[in-house]
Amino acid sequence: MKPSIFSQTDVEILETKSLYKGFFALEQFTFKHKLFAGGWSQPVTREVFERGHAVVVLPYDVARDKIVLIEQIRFPALATTKSPWLMELVAGMIAPDETPLDVAHRELLEETGLTANNMHFVNSYLASPGGSTERFYFYWAEVDSSKAQGLHGLAEEHEDIRLHVLDREDAYNGVVSGAIDNASTVIGLQWLQLNYQQLASVG
Repeated sequence: MKPSIFSQTDVEILETKSLYKGFFALEQFTFKHKLFAGGWSQPVTREVFERGHAVVVLPYDVARDKIVLIEQIRFPALATTKSPWLMELVAGMIAPDETPLDVAHRELLEETGLTANNMHFVNSYLASPGGSTERFYFYWAEVDSSKAQGLHGLAEEHEDIRLHVLDREDAYNGVVSGAIDNASTVIGLQWLQLNYQQLASVG
């Protein structure tokens, strides 16, 4: 696939305004950009949701062909789902002084009690580039699923997490049926379904 003919230098930011700053932030940008037909656009104004960047981890037991998923409440899902308790991969936000790999190990331990035998970087992707700068860094972790048990999460972050150990095929069927419908988990499980046969040789 050919890269875009444009780059960051083909966007000119004319004005930046802070609209809100709390746990998250909302910024307003006015900018112009080069056009495919030539020349520059008129000024465009967009609000951008700033929540930082995140890591998502797929805990996979290669020997048993099992996946560890977490279940927790996601209040915004209440608007469109029968139950806001979602089945998810491990995930967490990256602090300014942390690397994605540091966060992958930390979140895996906090949310599942598991330690990765190895942590493998897969790729990174933009979560919702029409309105947010957030980028996810996706890893898969080699784990022993037989050690996955109990309830997890940090009380100070109001986390209440239950673990589920599923056969890989059952987890993927959850994607196919729509029972699993949050983006990072769908992406992770689809990736695994395409690549699990190659992971048997990874160690």
